[in-house]
Amino acid sequence: MSRSATIDRKTKETDIHLTLVLDGAGESRIATPVPFLDHMLTHVSKHGFFDLSVKAGGDVEIDAHHTVEDLGICLGEAFKKALGDKAGIRRFGRGTMPMHEALASVIIDFSGRPFLVFNVDMPKAKVGEFDTELVEEFFVAFCNHAGANVHVNLAYGDNLHHIIEAIFKSFGRALDEATAFDPRVEGVLSTKGKLE
Repeated sequence: MSRSATIDRKTKETDIHLTLVLDGAGESRIATPVPFLDHMLTHVSKHGFFDLSVKAGGDVEIDAHHTVEDLGICLGEAFKKALGDKAGIRRFGRGTMPMHEALASVIIDFSGRPFLVFNVDMPKAKVGEFDTELVEEFFVAFCNHAGANVHVNLAYGDNLHHIIEAIFKSFGRALDEATAFDPRVEGVLSTKGKLE
């Protein structure tokens, strides 16, 4: 059974086509009007061993907020759809990654209950043309639409590019672990008997 999903989202603000293959090779084809986010999503794909294809347009002449948020929505929906009933998966995953002077970790639980903890002391600034506050917006949207509990923690770091890259690489690693099959898991990994 192929664990994959295709999501199309078209609004007055964005037009997104996204395809996700969970059991992939880390291949990505990503083209959005937010180049820095393209770079970060490429890391998620590579370090999570997912195949990810994204083609997006958005009203970036206003700012990148709508596009970044809607990409988080689409990626969350894709994981939710591709995981189906979540039978046999590890459910929990963690990733910790260094990027030069920065060290970040992401822990995820595909519990079905969305919640984000974002412990990242990052100034409202820009990396190139990218507003750093949009990182949290991306993760809020992902959590709400994947039905995932995600904790993002920055241990330390100074360079904003390094901090954000460490977060997205960690996210990829956490996703890889959480979505992997574990032969010891019968049904879903929950005393309730379901994850929702």
